[in-house]
Amino acid sequence: MTTLAVVAARSRSGLVAALLAVAGFAWIVTGVRTRGMDDGPWTSLGAPTWFIGVWLAMTAAMMLPSVWPTVALQSRMGEGRSALAPLLFTTTYLATWVAFGALAFGIAALGERVAGDFLAWSRGGRWLAGATLLAAAVYELTPTKRHCLDNCRNPFRSLMQSWRAGPEGALELGARHGAWCVGCCWALMASLFALGMMSLVWTALIAAVIAVEKLLARRSVATVGTVLLLASLGVAVLASPDAVPMLTVPV
Repeated sequence: MTTLAVVAARSRSGLVAALLAVAGFAWIVTGVRTRGMDDGPWTSLGAPTWFIGVWLAMTAAMMLPSVWPTVALQSRMGEGRSALAPLLFTTTYLATWVAFGALAFGIAALGERVAGDFLAWSRGGRWLAGATLLAAAVYELTPTKRHCLDNCRNPFRSLMQSWRAGPEGALELGARHGAWCVGCCWALMASLFALGMMSLVWTALIAAVIAVEKLLARRSVATVGTVLLLASLGVAVLASPDAVPMLTVPV
């Protein structure tokens, strides 16, 4: 997190507190909506409308604790121009994640229809879960991940490159930053599907990884730690899933 973002957050402490309060409420909603539904990797996603509602609460809970520096900076840069700017920015930011969730749901539904029983845990499901985690570890080391994470960790540069004043600008900037965030974190969210989409424990773990990557001063430490975590989980799921703590192994 840059110095400018820290200064902006201090001057917008009320806004930051509001974002964190919304995130806390979203965690409660997520816990209530997913209670008792964790069936492990590739948990059923339910009906589309139900899933999108859960996904919205889940992404708000996971992402708002790490996006507050950007929202605060955007608010300060547009000071006096639009009091609604932070709300509009956050709305389109989350809308971008909802669009990604809808795409993920569509891919999962299509995969289930095409592959059928092949994705059962006793057949290909276990191998797909392990491969997904290992692929997420590899993605952490790619130039695309690095570029997207740069824009998330250095919001001033990202905002200045596409700055537009007023409500329309706030909407566009929120969508742009949401796109950078999706590019940065989509593989981590795919890992959540592979570990248990309805598990509050795994959701909290992935949220913590995302926050560490975006906010920790020493980026290299965060990257190495994330790669080791994902690779270790991938190998463990493939070799001995019963030994993975808190993992619900499908029957």
